[in-house]
Amino acid sequence: MYSISKLKELSFLVYGLGLSGKSVVKFFKKNKINNYHVWDDKQKNLFKKKRTSNLNKILNEVDYIVLSPGISPIKKKNLIKYKKKIITDIDFLYLFNKDFKSIVVTGTNGKSTTCKLISHLLKKNNFQVSLGGNIGTPILDLEIKKKSLVVIEASSFQLAYSQFICPDYSFLLNIANDHLDWHGNIVNYTNSKLKIFASQQKHQFAFTNKKLKTILKKIKNNYFKSSINDENMSFVYALSKLLKIKQKNFIKAVGSFVGLPHRYETFYKKRNIVFINDSKATSFESTKYALSNSKNIYWILGGLPKKKDKIILSGVKKNIIKCYLVGKNINFFQKQIQNKLKFSITKNFKDTLIRIFKDIKIFGLKHNTILLSPAAASYDQFNNFKQRGDKFKKLSKLYLKKYV
Repeated sequence: MYSISKLKELSFLVYGLGLSGKSVVKFFKKNKINNYHVWDDKQKNLFKKKRTSNLNKILNEVDYIVLSPGISPIKKKNLIKYKKKIITDIDFLYLFNKDFKSIVVTGTNGKSTTCKLISHLLKKNNFQVSLGGNIGTPILDLEIKKKSLVVIEASSFQLAYSQFICPDYSFLLNIANDHLDWHGNIVNYTNSKLKIFASQQKHQFAFTNKKLKTILKKIKNNYFKSSINDENMSFVYALSKLLKIKQKNFIKAVGSFVGLPHRYETFYKKRNIVFINDSKATSFESTKYALSNSKNIYWILGGLPKKKDKIILSGVKKNIIKCYLVGKNINFFQKQIQNKLKFSITKNFKDTLIRIFKDIKIFGLKHNTILLSPAAASYDQFNNFKQRGDKFKKLSKLYLKKYV
């Protein structure tokens, strides 16, 4: 634990000026911490007075390097030898704050929904809550009041080089192959997730996996009808017991929860067709949940595939009527589904939807599910998964009126 006065005695380099980097600079200015430099490979005009002209010299001299989550030291040779100096914006929360408790959630899938649900539950039960981290608001931009609970979504990028993170309640939801290009291999990726437990003390809590069935049956919320959220719900329920939230209050709060967009989002129903936007599914491990929980699926997939990802159809193949390959990496997906599924290659969502509506008439089924669950990142055609999901939703409604 450092006081602000102690932090003023240290020197820092803020490496990367995205959202988190900017929030660190803002934090320094607010607390009159002046001994810092900044660096960004592309943003050369931001904070020009603080931009170092000799990166290698500063890397060697500073006490700490505050690294942006998007930057992998593995790909930056000048950073590797200084990895013991690297910290993240989340570390500052633990370096200078003491009158708060933290709930840190990580895992390959379900982090954002779980964090949002925890925040919703706590607010409904009159807790003072702040929510931030990888979910959108940088940690240092939060106004944290005394004795409040801070819910933090922590990505593997943020955890990999965090040194001071010490949650009162830590959640590791799951681990599957993801971000291997950033971490180098699955061992490094797994170890980054395990960092949330490394500094915990005896009075703090670590959560492991346990399914919950009886409570889920009592919750009147269609968002939780599928098994996708079962495991993550069990974590939240276990937390509610520790915080002494009554079961009836837990059920009531969860019943009013509205799920996040782009995560198995049923956004439209028309005649015999259900439309589901699962654009956040950027690996097959994420997509398989959607494929497991729907029937008669017209499956839209494609984009920028994750390193070493594989499409394993056992247990879900029976749910898929046909799939539609979009994006600039058709060959990767075609090789994995060829001779296993019926498929069409389409240029974009417009062509995909027109093809699907024609196929629905051909197959003549009473119930149909049009599912966007790409099993890939969006960067080949879109800026992010949100833009991809919004485009799909807009075109679905538009072309349904024309072709159905």
